[in-house]
Amino acid sequence: MDPDSGAKPPEGGASAVPRGEGKSSRRRKAKRNGKRRDAAPVTNSEAVDSAASAGRPNGQEAHPSARKRKRRRAKSASAQQPAQGSNATPATQQVPVRPEGGQQPHSAKSSRNRRKKNRGGRGLQGRPLTPAKSAPGVAKAPAPAGSGQVSSKDVRSRSGAESLGAEPRGEKFSYVNDLYAALDLGTNNCRLLIAQPTRPGQFRVVDAFSRIVRLGEGLGTSRRLSQDAMDRAVEALRICATKLSNRPIRRMRLIATEACRAAENGEEFLARVISETGLELEIIDRETEARLAVSGCSSLVGREARSVVLFDIGGGSSEIAVIRIDDSRSSRLANHITHWTSLPVGVVTLSERHGGRDVTPEVFSAMVTEVEGMLAGFDCPPLAAFRRSGAEDFHLIGTSGTVTTLAGVHLDLPRYDRRKVDGLWLSDAEVSAMQAKLLSWDFAGRAANPCIGPDRADLVLAGCAILEAIRRRWPSQRMRVADRGLREGLLTDMMADDGVWRRVRPRRPGGNQGGTQGAGGQDEAGARR
Repeated sequence: MDPDSGAKPPEGGASAVPRGEGKSSRRRKAKRNGKRRDAAPVTNSEAVDSAASAGRPNGQEAHPSARKRKRRRAKSASAQQPAQGSNATPATQQVPVRPEGGQQPHSAKSSRNRRKKNRGGRGLQGRPLTPAKSAPGVAKAPAPAGSGQVSSKDVRSRSGAESLGAEPRGEKFSYVNDLYAALDLGTNNCRLLIAQPTRPGQFRVVDAFSRIVRLGEGLGTSRRLSQDAMDRAVEALRICATKLSNRPIRRMRLIATEACRAAENGEEFLARVISETGLELEIIDRETEARLAVSGCSSLVGREARSVVLFDIGGGSSEIAVIRIDDSRSSRLANHITHWTSLPVGVVTLSERHGGRDVTPEVFSAMVTEVEGMLAGFDCPPLAAFRRSGAEDFHLIGTSGTVTTLAGVHLDLPRYDRRKVDGLWLSDAEVSAMQAKLLSWDFAGRAANPCIGPDRADLVLAGCAILEAIRRRWPSQRMRVADRGLREGLLTDMMADDGVWRRVRPRRPGGNQGGTQGAGGQDEAGARR
């Protein structure tokens, strides 16, 4: 039997040899070529097939042995005459040593190596051979439609420019490494977040910045932004402008909240920001601020929840949103807001009115009473009709420095760690215990706690008073802590509007990486109000 074709040649044919000699010869050849006698035949290339079929009448098949000899001759001829423009030299090919210790002739072995390398038009490790470069001035033919190839213009590099020479590896290159930026200039903090979309509803933080600037310092009495407060804010915004200019940002949104909204010189301050930093900030209204807070915390609302009260205790205002979820849940949690309010009070304004350093139980009670009076004007029907008996389908979500501080003190962290705080559940009894502990400490004791620090020691009890008023209005057995806020809501909305999560992108090996956050994911430790 012919080892390549499997057909038996006729007696007296061109390849007929004595039984013993032919068998021995074929074994030796198979052994020299490194394959077994009964191995599958090697697929012929198009050039060999065309050469073998040349001069053969239609419908007549060539003799297997004749076809075998023609294939060998064609391979030998191609090995002796290398293609023009090839950079391969015989010096790059090594001559292996035979097991017996002898060495085969260099010319025969190198020729065989070249035949193996060029077999089927494929190189080592099964990679296609590099195509010949086109002559200068000759345009490359476009790939045919439906071929599955992706042109270089369809693949963008990390910097956002077009990638030249990038070759597809089987997956669809529809995911582009776009960067999005969100800046929130609040009454107490200046915060920046630069992120990259990853899996649906999530993004990876690339860069972040947070600094306490106390822009609303003295705003409650003078109704104007002080010169020192504006200087601190502009200095922080310069750092943000540098970070934004050093990265190819696809889309950004820069907002300012209650301090610039309520100050008489708020517009003048934003004009100064443009002239000194080049950043153009947008003053958003309170409804937009409430919706952004909900968007940033959407991933923390469980599937079993039917109603949620989300509150954002800021420096100059506090936003509260009542969310009711029916069976047809929208992909955007903000679409389920039924009632919302914005209280004109925050940790900065409330502590300035009542004092934040020496807070006695009587002062704390007065702060709670003031906030309760503001909530009394909030017309919102009770949530009992939307709750099922015996089901834990209602809870509170707090997104502010107040609730993250309570969580850090509750966990007794030696240093604030967002990964342990964000998403933490606190029972009603635990929240009450933490508030009582903070109220028992003096200013020095609060400042010495690593989760509070001296910058927040005079603000944390004012935040606890606002939280207590909310808990009395909407009693709940549990509260979830969210170390995220407006920046995450801005990023989530921009990415959803651009449809980046609707693109098909390949899965990355290794699963979720360390820098990847959920929808509205936070960034660095300590980036709190």
